[in-house]
Amino acid sequence: MYSGTDFLMKPVLLRGFSGSLHLLLLFVLFIKLVCNKFKVGHSERPKERFKNIRCLYYKQAQICCSGVSVFSLVLCLLNYFYWDRNGWSDEGLVTLLDLALRTLAWGTLCVYLRTQLFNSGESKYPFLLRVWWGFYFCISCYCLVIDIILYREHVSLPVQNLVSDVVSVILGLFFCYVGFSGKEGEDTLLEEPLLNGDSNTRNEVESNKSKGSENVTPYLNAGFFSILTFSWMGPLIAIGNKKTLDLEDVPQLGPSDSVFGAFPTFKNKLEAECDTSNGVTTLKLAKSLIYSAWKEILLAGLNVLTFSLASYVGPYLIETFVQYLNGRRQYKNEGYVLVSVFFAAKLVECISQRHWFFRVAQVGIRVRSVLIALIYNKGLTLSCQSKQGHTSGEIINFMTVDADRVADFSGYIHETWMILVQVVIAMLLLYKNLGLASIAALVATILVMLANVPLGRLQEKFQDKLMESKDKRMKATSEILRNMRILKLQGWEMKFLSKIMELRGTEARWLKKFLYTSAFTTFVFWGAPTFVSVVTFGSCVLMGIPLESGKILSALATFRILQEPIYSLPDTISMIAQTKVSLDRIVSFLCLDDLQSDVIERLPRGSSDTAIEIIDGNFGWDLSSSSATLKDLNLKVQQGMRVAVCGTVGSGKSSLLSCILGEVPKISGTVKLCGTKAYVAQSPWIQSGKIEENILFGMEMERNKYEKVLEACSLKKDLEILPFGDQTVIGERGINLSGGQKQRIQIARALYQDADIYLFDDPFSAVDAHTGSHLFKECLLGLLDSKTVVYVTHQVEFLPAADLILVMKDGRITQSGKYNDILNSGTGFMELVGAHKEAFSRLDFTMVGSVSGSMSKEAGNLDSTNWALEKQEDKDVQNCKEDDVVSSKGQIVQEEEREKGGVGFSVYWKFITMAYGGTLVPIILLAQVFFQTLQIGSNYWMAWATPVSEDVKPSVDSSSLMIVYVALAIGSSFCVLVRSMLLRTAGYSTANQLFSKMHFCIFRAPMSFFDATPSGRILSRASTDQSAVDLSILNQMGSVAFSIIQLLGIIAVMSQVAWQVFIIFIPVIATCIWYQQYYIPSARELSRLVGVCKAPVIQHFTETISGATTIRSFDEESRFRDTNMKLADANSRPRFNIAGAMQWLCFRLDMLSSITFAFSLVFLISIPEGVIDPGIAGLSVTYGLTLNTLQMRVIWFLCQMENKIISVERMFQYTCIPSEPTLVIEETQPDRSWPSHGEVDFRDLQVRYAPHMPLVLRGLTCTFPGEMKTGIVGRTGSGKSTLIQTLFRIVEPAAGQIMIDGINISLLGLHDLRSRLSIIPQDPTMFEGTVRSNLDPLEEYTDEQIWEALEKCQLGDEVRKKEGKLDSTVNENGENWSVGQRQLVCLGRVLLKKSKVLVLDEATASVDTATDNLIQQTLRQHFSNCTVITIAHRITSVLDSDMVLLLNNGLIEEHDSPTRLLENKSSSFAQLVAEYTVRANSSFGK
Repeated sequence: MYSGTDFLMKPVLLRGFSGSLHLLLLFVLFIKLVCNKFKVGHSERPKERFKNIRCLYYKQAQICCSGVSVFSLVLCLLNYFYWDRNGWSDEGLVTLLDLALRTLAWGTLCVYLRTQLFNSGESKYPFLLRVWWGFYFCISCYCLVIDIILYREHVSLPVQNLVSDVVSVILGLFFCYVGFSGKEGEDTLLEEPLLNGDSNTRNEVESNKSKGSENVTPYLNAGFFSILTFSWMGPLIAIGNKKTLDLEDVPQLGPSDSVFGAFPTFKNKLEAECDTSNGVTTLKLAKSLIYSAWKEILLAGLNVLTFSLASYVGPYLIETFVQYLNGRRQYKNEGYVLVSVFFAAKLVECISQRHWFFRVAQVGIRVRSVLIALIYNKGLTLSCQSKQGHTSGEIINFMTVDADRVADFSGYIHETWMILVQVVIAMLLLYKNLGLASIAALVATILVMLANVPLGRLQEKFQDKLMESKDKRMKATSEILRNMRILKLQGWEMKFLSKIMELRGTEARWLKKFLYTSAFTTFVFWGAPTFVSVVTFGSCVLMGIPLESGKILSALATFRILQEPIYSLPDTISMIAQTKVSLDRIVSFLCLDDLQSDVIERLPRGSSDTAIEIIDGNFGWDLSSSSATLKDLNLKVQQGMRVAVCGTVGSGKSSLLSCILGEVPKISGTVKLCGTKAYVAQSPWIQSGKIEENILFGMEMERNKYEKVLEACSLKKDLEILPFGDQTVIGERGINLSGGQKQRIQIARALYQDADIYLFDDPFSAVDAHTGSHLFKECLLGLLDSKTVVYVTHQVEFLPAADLILVMKDGRITQSGKYNDILNSGTGFMELVGAHKEAFSRLDFTMVGSVSGSMSKEAGNLDSTNWALEKQEDKDVQNCKEDDVVSSKGQIVQEEEREKGGVGFSVYWKFITMAYGGTLVPIILLAQVFFQTLQIGSNYWMAWATPVSEDVKPSVDSSSLMIVYVALAIGSSFCVLVRSMLLRTAGYSTANQLFSKMHFCIFRAPMSFFDATPSGRILSRASTDQSAVDLSILNQMGSVAFSIIQLLGIIAVMSQVAWQVFIIFIPVIATCIWYQQYYIPSARELSRLVGVCKAPVIQHFTETISGATTIRSFDEESRFRDTNMKLADANSRPRFNIAGAMQWLCFRLDMLSSITFAFSLVFLISIPEGVIDPGIAGLSVTYGLTLNTLQMRVIWFLCQMENKIISVERMFQYTCIPSEPTLVIEETQPDRSWPSHGEVDFRDLQVRYAPHMPLVLRGLTCTFPGEMKTGIVGRTGSGKSTLIQTLFRIVEPAAGQIMIDGINISLLGLHDLRSRLSIIPQDPTMFEGTVRSNLDPLEEYTDEQIWEALEKCQLGDEVRKKEGKLDSTVNENGENWSVGQRQLVCLGRVLLKKSKVLVLDEATASVDTATDNLIQQTLRQHFSNCTVITIAHRITSVLDSDMVLLLNNGLIEEHDSPTRLLENKSSSFAQLVAEYTVRANSSFGK
C-alpha cells in the first residue's frame, strides 16, 4: 500500500485523472460543436478564411491530433485483446478507460479543428484549447517522471505505459509550441483566392493563372528530406484534390529535364559520335541517349544495387528468426534486434526502390522529348524523294509509337544486370542453407531463363510485323481522314472502311500471335519459382541434405524474391527486342537523304544586280530515273523584274519554282540566288491557329504594314464577316475557310515578310475574276512593284504585265521574252493565247460591247460591286454560319473534350463484358484463386511437414513430402496457363470489337464532325489508344485482380498465425485507401492532360511535314523547331508530375506496410514459446516480407489501370458519334435507271448548318431542267456550295424538298443517292495506290472502260508513258502528279460513272485555259444529254450554259438563260461578264 503522499505516485490515480480531463474536453467540444451547428446565420457568414492569416502549423496540429487518437486506439485494443487477457486489475480497467476516452477526445478535437476552426478564419487557436494543451503537457511530464522514479525503484512497469508517456510528452511539447508561440504563418495550401470578393486579389489570381505555367517544379529547389519523401509533390496533389487540374496548374520542368536543356547535350554527343564514320547507327544513337541522362541512370543504378542487397536481408534472417521462435536464443533482446534489422532493411529497400523508379521515369521523359525533337528536325529537312518513301502516317508513328517505346525502355535499363546480381546473392544464400543443392537451383534458374530465348525471338519477330502492319493501317487512315469529304460525296466511305478493316485484319493476325506468345511466356515464368523450388528440394532429398522448416522458408523467401527478376525477364527481353526494333526504325529514318544543301548558291543581300540565275541546269525529282524533270535550264532574272511562267498541264512550271527554292535535287548546273525569298504554293498551306498568326508567320506586328497587306489581299471584308476577325481560329488545314480565303491569307503571309524575291505558284486560279485582278493589281503591280516576282499563271490576261515570259513544255523553257515578242515567234505560246481567245469568242461581243462601254465609265465603282465569285471549299458561307456560332460555341475547333472526374464504373463494365459477354472473367478469376490457394498450400505443406531442427523427427517421409509438393506445383502451373490464355483471348476479342465499333462510327459520322475535329485527335485514338487496348489494358485489369487475390492470400496466412495483426491491418488499409483516394484525382487529370497535350505535338508535326516547303522557303525552320520543343515540354510536364505523384503515393504506402510488418513481428516475438508452430510463424514472415511490394502493387496497378482506362474512355467517346442517315433504304430504293431525265427541282429549300444557326439558304424554289447545263454564280457566302452540299445531303434541309425526277431525295438511302450523282470537286484528290484504284476504287469497270475514260480526259498518253500503265503507282495525295493532272483524273472518274446528273464545283481552277477548253469540250461531247450543274469562277465556264442561277445571300436574285440576262444591261450577271471582259482586254501594263 502507498502511504502519505505516495498515493500521488499510484498509476491508477494518474490514469484516472487523465481520463477525467479527457472526458471534460470531450464534453466541452461536444457542447461547442452543437452550439455552432445551431447558431443562426452561421451558414451565411462570409467565408473569409482565405484573407486571414492561418494559425501556425494548423495542418500539422490536425495530423498530430488524429495521430494521438489512432495511437490511443491501438494501445486500447492491445490492452483489451492481448496484454490484459489473463485477468483484469483495477489499474488495467482504469488504463483501458483512459485510453478509450483519449481516442474519442482527440478524434473529436481533430474534427473540431477541421470543421469549425478551419471555417472561422481565426489567426490564433481558442484560449480554452491552448489551456487544455498546457494541462496535457504537464500531466504527460508528470506521468513520465513517475515512470522513471518507479523504474529506478525496480517496480515492474508495463513497457507500453512508458512508450505512451514518452509520445505524450513529445506531442504535448509540440502543442504548447503552436499554442503559445504567438507567431503566425500562412498555410498557402488552404487559400481559396478565387472566392475572394476583393477585386485586387482576383486580378492578381487571374494574372497568376495566365502566368500559371511559369512556376518551375518545386523538385528543383527541394531539400534532402523533401526529395527523400517526395514531399515536393504535395502542393500539386493538394490542388488536384480541390479542383480539376489544368495545364497551367502543372509546374514547368527544370532545365535538365526540359528538352531545351537536354537536346543540345544529346545533339552534340550524337554529332561527335557520327563524325567518325558514315551516319547514325543504332549503337551510336543509344550511346548518345544514355549520355544525355547518364547522371540519372547512374543514380538509379545505385538505388537498384541498394534495393537488391536490402531485399535479401529478410530471407537471410528468416532461419535465425524461426530458431528464435523455437527457443534458441543467443543473447538477451535478440527478438527486438531481429525486428529492428528486418524493419530497417525494409525501409532501405522501400526508399531505394521508390527513387530507382522515379529516376528511370525521369530518364524516360528526357529520352522521349529528345527523340521527338530529333525526329521533328529530321522531318523538316527531308528531301521530297525521301518523303515519298515514307508517308506522313509512318513518320508520325516514329514520333508517337517508337519514341514512346524507347522511352519506356528506361524502366528496364537496369533489369539486365540486376537479374545477375540477384541470382548471385540468391545462390550464395541457398548455398548457406542447402549446400550443394543450390547448384541444382542455379541450373534450374538458368534453364528457365534460357527457355525464354526462343520465346523472346518470336516476340521480337511478331512485334516487328505488328508495327509494320500498324504503319500501313495508320497511313491509310490518315489519308482517308484527309479526304473524307470526297469519299462521302462519291459514296465510297464504306469501301474505304473495308480497306481499313482488311489492313486491321493483317495487323490482328500478328497481334494474336504476339499475345499468345506472351501468354506462354507468362505461364513459363509464373511457374518458374515453383519449378526451381521443386528441383532444389528434390535435389536435397536425393543428396540426403536434411530439410528443416527454417532453411526451407529461407529458400522459399529467396525464390519469391528471385521470382521478381525472373518474372520481369520476359518483359525485359521483349522490351529490349521492341526497343531495338524502334531504334532501328528511327535510325533508318534518320539515315534518309536530306535536301541537297548545295543546290543553291546564296549571294549576300544587295551584292548583285541579278536576283536569280540558272546556268545549264538539269534537275530531277527522282535521281534514279533516266530522264530529268527540268532540262537545259538557262535563266537570268534581274532585281525588280516580273517574270511570268506559263505552259500546259504537267510542263514543269511548279518544278521550276521548286528548283529556285532548292527543293529539286540537282543533276548538274548552278543556281544563284541573291536576297531573301517568299513563296506562295499552289495548294494553300495554312496552319491551325489564328488568322493573324498565319499572316505574321513569326514576325513582329507592325499595324500599318499589316493593314496595307490586308487591304491588298482583299481580306478586310472577310475578316469583318468572321466572328472573331483576325483572331478567328482556323481549323486543321483551314477547313473553316473557303479556298479563295486560304489562298489570300497565303499571299498576305508572303507580302508581310517583305522579302526580295517572290515566287507565286498560280495563286489566282483559286479566286474569282474580280478578286484575281484586284490581287494582281494591288499585290504584284502595287506592293511588290520594286521586288523580283516570278509567277506561274494560267490566266493569259496576266501575261502582258511581265518583263519576261517563260513558256514551258516537257521540262524545258521553249520560249522566253516579252509578250509581243514571243507571240509572233513560236507556236506553244500562240496555242495558249489562242485557247484564251477561243473561250471569249463564245461571248456575243456586240452585246457585251455596249455593256463594257458603260462599265468602263463605272470602272471606279467596280470595287464596290465586288461580285466575288469566291471559290468555296469544305464549308461554304462559313462566314455566314459563324456569325451565330459565337453565341453558342465560339470557335469552330473546340479544345479537345476531356472527361472530368472519375472514370465511371460503366466504362469498366462495358469493356470487360465486350468479349463473349464477360463469361471469361469469372473463369480467369477462379483460375487465379486456385493458383493462389495451391501456391500457399504447397508452401504451407513444406513448412508444416518439415522439422524445425535436426533433433526433431519429421512428420512425413521425404518421398511423400516431395510427391505432394510436386502435385500442388503442377496444379498451380496449370491454373496459370489457363488464366494467361483466357486473358489474352478476351483481350484480343475486346480490342478487335472496339476497333470495329469506333471505326464504323467515325466513318458513318456526318461531315460536320470532321470539320470540327482535327485529324490528330482521331489518329491518336486509332494509334496510341488502340495500342493500349491491344497490348496492355486487359493485362492491367488482370494484374489488379491477381494482386488483390495475392494480397488477400498473404493477409489470410499472416492472420492465421496471429489474428491480432488485423488490429493494425484495418487502420493501415483504411489509411492506404484514403491516400489512394486523395491521390487519384490528381493522377487521373494528369493522365488526361498527357493525352490532351500529345495531340498538339502530332498535329504540329503533321502540319510541318505537309508545309515543309513553305517553312523552308521563309527560312522559318528554327522557329518551328522551338514550337515543337515547347509542345514536347508541355507534354512532358504532366508526365514528370505523374512519375513524382506515383512515387509520392508508393512511398507512403510502403511506410505503412513496413509498419504493419514490424508490428506483426513484434506480435510473434511477444507470444510465449510453444503457443504457435515456429514453422508456420516463419511462413507468415516469409509472406510478410513481400507484403509491402504487394500492397504497393495493388495500389500501383489500380492507379495504372485508372490511367490506362482513359484510352478506353476516349475510344468510347468516338463510338457514340451521331451518325448520318441510313445508307440504303430497301423500301425506297429507286430503279437502276434513276435518274433517267435528270430534272432537279428545289421546293422552298431552307438550309442551316446547325439548329442554333441562321438559315444559309432561305427558301429557294427553282428547277434545273433535265439534260441541260445550269451555271451557278454568286459572291462569297451566297450559298453556292451549300446548295451542292444539300443536293448530296452532306447537309440536310431544315425545310423544303429537293426532287430529282420526281423522287424526294430525303427519302432515299445516302448511298443510293450519292452513287447516282457525279461531282468533280474543287480540290482534286488522289489516293495512294494505282491509277486503276484511283479511277475505279469500287472495282466496277473493265480495263477497256478505264482506258477509254483516260483517253477522253487527255491522260491516255501520260499513263502509257509510265512503266506500270494502269498499275503505275500514285503516291500519297497524288504527290507525283501535277494538280492539273489530278483534276483530269477526277474528270476520268466522272466519265467512267456516266451519271445523269453531274456537278462541277469549280472543276477547272487548277488547269490552264487550253486544258480547260479541252475539259469543257469533253463535257459537252460526253454529257450532252445529262444535267450539268457548274459553280464557276471563269465566266467562260458558265457562258455556254443553258441557264444561269445567280444567288445572293441565300436567295435567288436571277435565274434565266445567259443570253436573256446579258440583254438586260442592268442585270447583275451582265455587269459581271462586262467586268471580266474589261479585265481580259486590259494588259495590266506598267
